[in-house]
Amino acid sequence: MLKISKNTDEKTIYEQKLNSVKVLQTPKAGRMVTNIFLVLLGLCVVILFLPWQQNIRGVGALTALSPSDRPQTVQTAIAGRISEWRVSEGQVVKKGDTLAVIEEIKDKYFDPNLLDRLGEQVGAKEQSIEAKQAKVNALSTQIATLQAGLQLKLQQLRNKVEQKRLKVTSDSATLEAKKVDLSIAQRQMQGAQAMYDSGLISMVKWEKARNVIQKAEATLTGYENKLNSSRQELLISKLDLQTIRAEVNGKVAKSMSDRSNTISELQDSKGDLAKKQNELVNVEVRKQNYFIRAPQDGFIVKALKQGVGETLKEGEAILTIMPKNPALAAAIYVKAMDIPLIDKGRHVRLQFDGWPAIQFSGWPSVSVGTFGGVVRVIDQIDSKKGKYRILITEDLTQDEEDQPWPAKLRLGSGIYAWVMLDEVPVWYEIWRQLNGFPPTVESYEAEEMSKKEEHKKNKGK
Repeated sequence: MLKISKNTDEKTIYEQKLNSVKVLQTPKAGRMVTNIFLVLLGLCVVILFLPWQQNIRGVGALTALSPSDRPQTVQTAIAGRISEWRVSEGQVVKKGDTLAVIEEIKDKYFDPNLLDRLGEQVGAKEQSIEAKQAKVNALSTQIATLQAGLQLKLQQLRNKVEQKRLKVTSDSATLEAKKVDLSIAQRQMQGAQAMYDSGLISMVKWEKARNVIQKAEATLTGYENKLNSSRQELLISKLDLQTIRAEVNGKVAKSMSDRSNTISELQDSKGDLAKKQNELVNVEVRKQNYFIRAPQDGFIVKALKQGVGETLKEGEAILTIMPKNPALAAAIYVKAMDIPLIDKGRHVRLQFDGWPAIQFSGWPSVSVGTFGGVVRVIDQIDSKKGKYRILITEDLTQDEEDQPWPAKLRLGSGIYAWVMLDEVPVWYEIWRQLNGFPPTVESYEAEEMSKKEEHKKNKGK
């Protein structure tokens, strides 16, 4: 070929010869995919060494920490019939406000003047008790008077007996003296008789001596009679002493018996009075129970009885009330295998129903829309089929960036919770999950101390 023309096909021929080389070259799209894959692989390797916050997940609902702050039913203390409603559902009530009024259905309490009649019965019984008490006092005074009179009478009789005894002693002494006089007169008579027989004295003197003996005998007989009379008087005085003692003791015993009977009647009357007073107070309290009142400040949630005239049994609920401003707590349920890893004071992240959130359980710092909490209560027994309940309250020591719990939260709202544990690398968490190993838990106290120290340092800065 002479290559005289400038237009030659040499380049085209060359390219056609190198078409296989051209086919073997890497396309631009392939190189781009390769680069992207390499970048992603690098990112995955980097991510594997990032810190991951281990956590325990739980689901539950919002409740109140104190039982007094939870919804409660209001019951009627007595049986009755609804006569008036004074509240409506959703209404705010204060403690002591009347919710409903009921009327009596038991015939025992139909009498409108029952309180007055019971009051009259109580007053009559009190007067009866006062009368019986006065009788007891009078009998006690009578017994004391009888006993005092008995002592006085006995003392008088004792003095009289002593006088009679002294008289008997005196008469005995006089009788002995008269016996001596008679003995002397008898000796003189014997001498006079001997002298009269000898003719030494006249009959006149002898008769005088005999007259002396007769007088002495008569005197002795008189004193013997007097002594017997004194002894008889002494015996009579002693008998009088015993008779008076027995008579007065009988009167005292009768008075004491009357007093004991009166005291027994008095105690029975006091028992009856106590029953009447108890019945009176019960009726007063029952009338107060005609008005069903709010046990605490709150909201009327739902009326469990409708209309007017419906009959209620004792202890039957008529409506539900929700306490005002309850201390909220999140009740979540976790598996039994996770309970040993949870301690009181553990930090928790919460997501409430109705509040949108984006939660990265392993990176809580980048989560959005979740709220902080702290474990407050851990149940000692399972609540439902191998799951344990945990109560979580708002974390009052939360960081300034963390938001407080919403003010419009209501009991019963659903909750998703993540109990935060320790930080580990992502690769370790993946390896743990693949092998089914439990999370690692360090000393929580040491963790808390380190967080507090870090918080103090941040404040100082």
